[in-house]
Amino acid sequence: MNQIKKFLIIGFVWPEPNSSAAGGRMMQLISIFKENGYEITFASPALDSDFMVDLDEFGVAKKSIELNSTSFDDFILELNPDVVLFDRFMIEEQFGWRVSENCPKAIRLLDTEDLHCLRTARQKAFKENRTFELHDLLSEEVAKREIASILRCDLSLMISEFEMEVLNDVFKIDSKLLFYLPFLVNKMTEKDLLELPSFEDRKHFVFIGNFLHEPNWNTVLYLKEVIWPSVKKQFPEAVLEVYGAYPSQKVLQLHQPKDGFLIMGRAADANEVVKKARVVLAPIRFGAGLKGKLLEAMQCGTPSVTTPIGAEAMHAGLPWSGFIENDIEPFAKQAVLLYQDENTWKQSQKNGVIIINECYQKIKFSDKLIGAVNSLLTDSESHRLHNFMGSLLQYHTLKSTKYMAKWIEAKNKKD
Repeated sequence: MNQIKKFLIIGFVWPEPNSSAAGGRMMQLISIFKENGYEITFASPALDSDFMVDLDEFGVAKKSIELNSTSFDDFILELNPDVVLFDRFMIEEQFGWRVSENCPKAIRLLDTEDLHCLRTARQKAFKENRTFELHDLLSEEVAKREIASILRCDLSLMISEFEMEVLNDVFKIDSKLLFYLPFLVNKMTEKDLLELPSFEDRKHFVFIGNFLHEPNWNTVLYLKEVIWPSVKKQFPEAVLEVYGAYPSQKVLQLHQPKDGFLIMGRAADANEVVKKARVVLAPIRFGAGLKGKLLEAMQCGTPSVTTPIGAEAMHAGLPWSGFIENDIEPFAKQAVLLYQDENTWKQSQKNGVIIINECYQKIKFSDKLIGAVNSLLTDSESHRLHNFMGSLLQYHTLKSTKYMAKWIEAKNKKD
């Protein structure tokens, strides 16, 4: 009889699949390992939130942990996991050395979510009103931290093929350390489209996104100040509903019913909101990774208009489920066309089904992921032997971070 393998996830936050794409992705990962017989514990130093999932309902043990505390050492020694997944590089920085010291044989996985250094460098270039170049990444402090984290782990789960190319070409990361894992959904058929609200039964444009994420706030501001006036000039009756978790006061102040620009706050059910809308607008100007809101739109049969950044690495060169435009007037023009022309709208819907089935089918990736992890469990020594830079960074991080953490812990006790 096979021994049940223990899987520990150390989360940056508790999963909120209704608040962000990151939360949805985490639940997808939990689902894959659960289906393959892993016993899962989810630990996080974050405070509980009103919108976190009840992990118990998914058969996942929940554990609150502390930063800079030997209590984590006691916890992980007792749990003795076979596999540890770090949710973003910041978590690996905090807990990676403790995992390495207490459970050296445990396979260390990193879920990057998206490449933070890419998002940061693009945001900086945008704010400085200059064109982003890939070599900008080499001077980013966060890149040094993130790349070090990737090298220290046995395998990093990458959501974007473009980001894998960046890691290969710019940072010379060995492909054996990277595993492509996009968002994962079930196969969709044109019959599924017929069960969704029809063109006639839908109304309004919609944008949806978590406002703790800077690219989302910037997108809504851009919509309000630039894109929406152009849409309204061509289509005076147009209404845009903006949904999102954690809206700040500056977001709420954009609410202008007379302009058809409505700030709706958190969506009780994001899927229902998107299904009832006719078109998703997402003029994203900087960011990284895959855009969960755009995949969700395809699943809901709702065509979208977005930018090249928004659609980056999302459709494998297949015709987009709507339009991809970078300039203001064409963006607004295509948004109105998509809203008013039923034939264009229906073809865009069908394009979305093709993209889902070609690029995001869960069945295409889940077995490969389990196979990669099982291979590491079988032969981690050889894998690590060939990752000399990772071993080197692990050694020095263990020395430096360990003593910094112990100093902080001692200081906290003293205070």
